[in-house]
Formats: sequence, C-alpha cells, structure tokens
Amino acid sequence: MSVLLSSSEVREAYEDGLATLRKQFQISGNGTAVVQGRSQLVDDVIRRCYQRLVEQGSVPSNCVAIVALGGYGRSTLLPHSDVDLLFLFKDAKEEASHKDALSRVYLDLWDLKIRASATARTVAECGRFDPENMEFTVSMLDSRFLLGDRELFERVRVKTLPALLRKSGRTLLTRVAESARSRHHKFASTIYHLEPNVKEGPGGLRDYNLACWLALVSHFLEANTWPNMGSLFESRLQSELDSAVEFLFSLRSFLHYRNGRDDNLLSWEAQDAAAGNGIGIGRQPTDTPQWMRAYFRHARLVAGAAIQLLEELPAKKSSLGAGLKRWRRSQKSNGELSIVSGGIVLPKGYRLNEYPALLNIFDRMAREDLRLGIDAQRAITEVVSTLHVDEARESLWPYLRRILTSRHAADALRAMRDVALLDILIPEFKLIDALVIRDFFHRYTVDEHSFLTIETLHGLRDATSEWKRRFAEILNEIEKPELLFLSLLLHDIGKGIEGESHVIGSLASARDVLIRLGLPTEERETIEFLIQNHLEMSAAMRRDFFEAKVVGGFAERVGTPEMLKMLTLLTYGDIASVNPEAMTEWKAENLWHVYVATSNFLNRHVDEERVHGRLDRESNAKFQALTAPLIKDLESLLDGLPQRYLRTYGSEQVLKHLELALRLWQQPVQLVLAPHRNLYELTVVTRDKPFLFATLAGALSAWGMEIVKANAFSNSKGTVIDCFYFKDRFRTLDLNPSEHERLKKDISEVVSGGRSLERLIRARSGFKGTNRARVKIETKITIDDESSTHSTLLEVIAEDRPGLLYRIAEVLAELKCNIEIAPIDTEGEMALDVFYLTASGSKLPQSLQDAVREALQVKLQHHGQV
Repeated sequence: MSVLLSSSEVREAYEDGLATLRKQFQISGNGTAVVQGRSQLVDDVIRRCYQRLVEQGSVPSNCVAIVALGGYGRSTLLPHSDVDLLFLFKDAKEEASHKDALSRVYLDLWDLKIRASATARTVAECGRFDPENMEFTVSMLDSRFLLGDRELFERVRVKTLPALLRKSGRTLLTRVAESARSRHHKFASTIYHLEPNVKEGPGGLRDYNLACWLALVSHFLEANTWPNMGSLFESRLQSELDSAVEFLFSLRSFLHYRNGRDDNLLSWEAQDAAAGNGIGIGRQPTDTPQWMRAYFRHARLVAGAAIQLLEELPAKKSSLGAGLKRWRRSQKSNGELSIVSGGIVLPKGYRLNEYPALLNIFDRMAREDLRLGIDAQRAITEVVSTLHVDEARESLWPYLRRILTSRHAADALRAMRDVALLDILIPEFKLIDALVIRDFFHRYTVDEHSFLTIETLHGLRDATSEWKRRFAEILNEIEKPELLFLSLLLHDIGKGIEGESHVIGSLASARDVLIRLGLPTEERETIEFLIQNHLEMSAAMRRDFFEAKVVGGFAERVGTPEMLKMLTLLTYGDIASVNPEAMTEWKAENLWHVYVATSNFLNRHVDEERVHGRLDRESNAKFQALTAPLIKDLESLLDGLPQRYLRTYGSEQVLKHLELALRLWQQPVQLVLAPHRNLYELTVVTRDKPFLFATLAGALSAWGMEIVKANAFSNSKGTVIDCFYFKDRFRTLDLNPSEHERLKKDISEVVSGGRSLERLIRARSGFKGTNRARVKIETKITIDDESSTHSTLLEVIAEDRPGLLYRIAEVLAELKCNIEIAPIDTEGEMALDVFYLTASGSKLPQSLQDAVREALQVKLQHHGQV
C-alpha cells in the first residue's frame, strides 16, 4: 500500500507549493528561490512519508538515516530535476530488515511525479571507494541529513568519508578530472556554442559543482578538516561565482518551466524568450545578442574557475596537501613573470599599464602553452579599461605577429578577448564578441570560430593523417604566415555589421585595422585580397574544376602560387572550424584538387577537355596491364566522357565501371551499392534515357536517403555512369542488410520501366519525416552562361528537404535539359546544387534558360522551398 494514497493533504501541499514557486518566479525571475523552495517542498514530503511509516509501525524511528545526495543534497532542486536519496544503515542486518518498507517512501515520490532514485548503503560500504563508480562518493560530498538517525550520518560525515579521502582522495580527484575533461571534449572544450547546454556544457552548473568538489577535497586533504562551503574560494571570486550561479539557476529554472522537463539546451528560441523576459538580469527585457553576452560572461567565469582547479591537480602520488604546498612554492620565473602549475602569476608591481610588458604576457602564453591565473586575469581586466590604443601603436604589430605565428596563438587570443584587451587593440573585433549568427552549419559564436580557424591551421603541424599532412606542407611553405593568420582573425568581423554581405563589412573594417597596425602597402593588399575572396575557393569546389576555363578563371583571380597557398589554407581553416563534421575527407580531397589544378594551371599545365579516340600516354600508363581487346573496350567506354571522369575515378573504379558496361547486354541496368566512408555509394551504369537522373534521385529520396553528392557522366554512345553518395537517414540499410537488395531491385525496376516512380513514392515514406528549418533559407536560382565553354551552369540554393534533388532533376528532364555534371553539396540544412546543362549538345538558349528558372520557381514553391 502506498503511504500517500490516503493523504490528499500531502499531495495538495506539494502541488500548491510548486504552483506558488512558479508564480513567484514569473514575477521575480529568482532561480535561487526556486531551487531552495522545491528542495524544502520535497523535504516536507519525505518527512511526512517517513513519519507515517513510523506511526504505522512499519519501521522504528532510528533504524536508518535518510540522506539527500547530489543537487538535492545541495538544496538546489530545479523544477524538473531528479531527487537522489541515500538510505544509510548501521549494518547489513538493519538494511535487510527495513529496506523494503522504506522503499514505499521512494515509490510515493513517484506517485507525486517526482523523479527519484534511492540507494541503500551501510556505514562500512560508504567507506569503500569504487574507481568504476566514483559518482557515489562524489554525491556524498554534497550529502545532507534529512531525518532518522543523525548519529549514523555524523559517523559517516566525521569519520568514514574523511578516512576514505585520506586513502583514496587523489584517485578520486583523478577520476573526477578525467570525467570532466571527457565531458568538456564532447563540447569541443569551449563555452562559445550557438546553442549551449547550460548544465553539462563548459561554463554550466556542472562546472561550478566540479570546481566546488575539487576545492573541497583539496582543502580537506591539506587541512584535514571540512571547509566552510560558503568560502571555498577567495572572497572576491566567491562573490563573482555566486552571481554567476544565481544567473544559471534563473536560466535553468526558466528552461525547465518553458519546456516542462529537465531540458537544459539554450536553443535560439529559448534565447529570444530569455532575453525578452530579462532572465538573470533583473527581469529587464533586452535584445538577444546583449543577453547572450551576459550569459557568456558568467559561463566564462565558471569555466575558468573549474579549468584552473583541474590544471592545478598534482601529478605525483605524494600527499595531495603536501603537493599543493609544493606547487605554490615552486615557481618558474622568467624576468618579472612567474609560472605556477602552468599558470601565469603577476608579481607585485608588474607594469601592466605599459603595453610591451602587457603584451609580453600573451606572447609567452602563445609560445609556451600557459594560461592566466584568475588573479592575473582580474588584474589585467581592471587595467585594460584605463588604456588607450594609441599608446600601443609602436609595439602592437611586432607582438601580435609573434602571437599569431606561435603554436598556441588561439588560446592567447582567447585570453586577450576575455580580459577585453583584444577589444582595446582591435576595437572592430568587439563587433563579433560572443556574437551568435543563426544557421545550422556553424556551431560556435563568430569570435570563437575565428579563433578556431587559427587553432586548426596550427594543429596541422601535429597532423597524423595523410591528407592533413598535405595541407601542413603548404603551411610550411608560406613566406609570411603572419599575414594568413591575421586574415583569419579579421575575415568575419563584418558579420557584426548590418548589410547584405559580411565580406564587404569585413574588408572595410580590416582596412582600418591594417592602417593602424602600420603594415606596408603590399602586405595590406595581401590580407585585403584574402578577406575579400575568402569564400571564392569554397564556391570553386562546387564547380566543374576539371574544365580548363573554370580552372583558368580561378587561377587568373588568384594570380600567384603564394596567394593560392594562403587562400587554400584560409579555406581549409574556415571550413574545418565551422563544426567538427564540416571538413569531411572527401571535401578535403575536393579542396586539394582545386589547389592542385590551379597550381598546375599557374605553372602552365592545362588538361584537354574531353577524351577522344585512343588513350593518351598518362591513361595508357594507368591501364597498361589490360589486354588489347579490353583496351579497345575501355577506349569505347571513355570516348566522349569529360576529362573530369578520369580525374574523379582511379583506375580500379574505372575498370569496375567497364565491367558493368560490358554486362549491359545481359541486364540493361547495372547497379552496385557499397559503403563509402560514412556514406553509401550507388553506381548505376545503363543506357541514357529521358528523366534518368531524376528517376534515380527520386527513387533514393523515396527510400528516405539524403543525397549529399552526385556525379553524372555520359559518353558518345549514350552509356551513362551515374554515382550517388547518400546518407541513410533512417538507418534502413544499416539495421537491415537484406534491404540492400530490395533497394537495388526497386531502382532497377523503376529505371527499366517495370515500375512507376510515382508508385514507389506512394509506397515509401522517404519524402516525409523532417521538420522545417528553424532558420529561413531563401531559395536562389542562378543561371550562368559564361563559366563553362560547353555547358550552361545552373545553381540552386535552397532548404535541404527530402526529394529536392529529384524535383529539380524532374523539371530539367521535362524541359529536355541534359545533365552533364552535377556537383551537389549541403551545408547544414542548406542545399547547394550545381548542374552543368546542355540541350541538343549545346548550351541552353536564353528562352530555355528562362523556362528553367520559371519552372523551378513554381516547382519549389509548390513544395515549400520558395
């Protein structure tokens, strides 16, 4: 029987209390009052449950100590946080006698929709440290007595837990640190996410708890006594942390109430709502960017405290207390700066108000992988507000150049940002400080993205993969790498300026910065060129870069091999720093090909446009092992194919295509489906026919596949080689190997005419199942008749929805446009599809171009794309 089933009074009191807390929060926005208030409400429920058990004679009053753990132990229960309980027994006999009866308390919490978990331990069990379950010991650090036998609780608190820490404290700290670093790594070890997790992410409440645990255990092992939990940190830092935690409590309470569950993701919609309600800032509504800067300021403080304590953990197995004392004594000095445990400590009287001395701090950070201690950070922040940028003119560029070209430049620049020094030296950078630009491709704030581009390129020097080492070799060849790194620092400043193109704003702002830095005209022009063209190479990757005219046009724009190298590396860093998944291996290969092709062109090497007749010397070398009859068959297959085909596929793949083509007399549709890195590759060899590309795209979309890349080739005899690379959105193929053959069968039947595509679409649900993008993506249709010598180029930018490629290809087929090449791509939820089109073997006439544009606008608008 449940304890509370007969007591509506307890239920009503709890629910009324929750309602009151919510109403008060709506008025005051005080999250601290919410977490403390809910903790007290749950305390009351447990107290009354336990009293009822005792009154019923189910358990004696002193058989157990009921203890609150974790967040509940800290009296910080958020509206939808879980409740963690410990039933503490004297010994196993007592546990066996009363554990089942006490479970009724736990069950009644669930009756009240309180997500609760309870564990039973004896006093002796609480004194054993399990390295594989350090969470229990950590939760005991936040334990709070509720009711029952207080003496049992005090025995654990005063004797058992201290004995455990003396024996295993260092191991506990090591495990806690490992767990924290692993958690940070999941969030790329940065607070600057566009949609941060305010609980688990760096700078969230979990980091504050981490800092408290590390400080508490360190203090205990040094002083052999529990510290005052209200003064774990130096008084000024404690006050700042208290303010940050109050902000985070208010924010998490707001998110819990808003979402109706323990959801701590600060989504874009939640950011707007929090800013509009003045959450954490006294209920004063403000604009979202300003509110987010307040969030990042608090998160930065919390993360900084946690990281400093993590990095100060001892490395040797000696007593932690003795270790702490040794670290504080053992300082490595260099001039006037001191280094303690990897952190810079400023001696009394250090000349922070002189730019050379101030910049020297960050120069050392960049070269030696050091960090600023919290005291040093605070001291610099206070001085920086009194400085004037004019005083730094002579010393700024020499120091900034050294910082930018040093291995740990990004961390030094982040530290300069955190103390507002970067804003003083480069006021334009303040435009993108903690700036959130909403799209589903970028993961970080604009300033953090800029730092990551620099970090990414410096990281190439430690590269282990072959394709990264290629780019590292280019970096080593750059004559003036400081110009490249300064370009990366400034390339996105324009995103903080209203206007149609951030490139224009970035260029204008950069010019002002470069003049102040006093760079020579030639160096300024180099940086201006890189910023002005920092998107051009990404665009070139979506063109047919096997065509001489395209290569030549891009090479003419770049001008010199040195500029090409810098633009290649800038593009690599820019793409790779958007999000961890952005620089795929095939995208890196594509970028590398653009670099090589342009480099060859600049060195006066241009390939022929088409394969005609017999194989050339280079191709003969690839296929020299073939017999004469097979060489003849291969030449027949290659005749009329673009040179791009032989550049795209290696000899082994070409021979597989030949094998498929030679079997067409047996089966008119030849298919191969195979895994391709993290995608699937479908190769189709068949005879050309109207609507073929559209049919293939439609069939894959009907199966729920997300096409991310496609190649379409046709030779002079009408043999088609189409390759699609796609993601298995619903893991149909991953989880059901038998579905591989069904997919191939469906596609074969549709292509051969044995089954209609419309019937397949109706039978499958692949065109469904995705929500509209949260950020509006404007559809753009561009037709270019100049970029290619033989084709009309069509580019469609639109929201990437199931069936988009099929609908575009269907329109093109209806208008009798032949797709020569289709280099398509996606960035987040934006599709960037490019088609090289011909009609009757020539470019599209103007009338047909107009018809294509009009038909696509109608088709995409009908399907919610325009």
